[in-house]
Amino acid sequence: MILAIDAGNSRVKWGWHDGRSWSGIANVALLEFAASSDHINPFSITHDNPERIIISNVAGDGVHQLLVNWTSIFEAEPEWVRGAAERCGVKSRYERPELLGPDRWAALIAARALEPGRDCLVVNAGTCTTIDQLSAAGEFLGGLILPGIELMRFVLHEHTGRLPLQEGSYVEAPRNTADAIETGCRHAQAGAVERMYRSLPPGARCLVSGGGGPALIERLPLPCRFVENLVLEGLARMAQSGEASRGNSPA
Repeated sequence: MILAIDAGNSRVKWGWHDGRSWSGIANVALLEFAASSDHINPFSITHDNPERIIISNVAGDGVHQLLVNWTSIFEAEPEWVRGAAERCGVKSRYERPELLGPDRWAALIAARALEPGRDCLVVNAGTCTTIDQLSAAGEFLGGLILPGIELMRFVLHEHTGRLPLQEGSYVEAPRNTADAIETGCRHAQAGAVERMYRSLPPGARCLVSGGGGPALIERLPLPCRFVENLVLEGLARMAQSGEASRGNSPA
């Protein structure tokens, strides 16, 4: 059994994979996860000792230490994923592959497994939106990071004198401030995806994940596929590949 953990900027997701399918997936808000009691280990409630533990953490040192503490009850030593030059059939053309976020790297590996031999745009719409290009040959060509919808709204509110922090509606011709902000943010997200997609060869597939994924897909006139837990899928593929290196991430 594999325990895969995806600690993101807003939520922590984890799942148990038996080598063929998921036997359980859970997620909690990051604040709730950090406030959990020391006596309630979220990873030990539903399953016994995993054979492998694999972790993507972009939530910082505090969450790293929580994950160290809560996985220490198991015999398996966790693998802390980092970007690499090559893994699971994906080659990275990042200037410094080790600096690519582990969540982006895992999502690319999942995309390669789910759409083999196809050019893909790999989109994760969460606190941040990442938009990464993967060639049919399995090369990560490069990608974008931009604020997610809620972060866009927050920045507009914080750095202006009068713009409200409230959710509006997406409309074709906004006629109030809240709708103007909402529609502008939605256009910005979809526009970035469309521009990156246009630079890929014809027939490319757009894989979308993250909490903002379903709403984003509604704005995209592209061949899209929603994959709810793309990062976890990639982590499971890594753990099964036999290519993993063991040990804690650098302090």
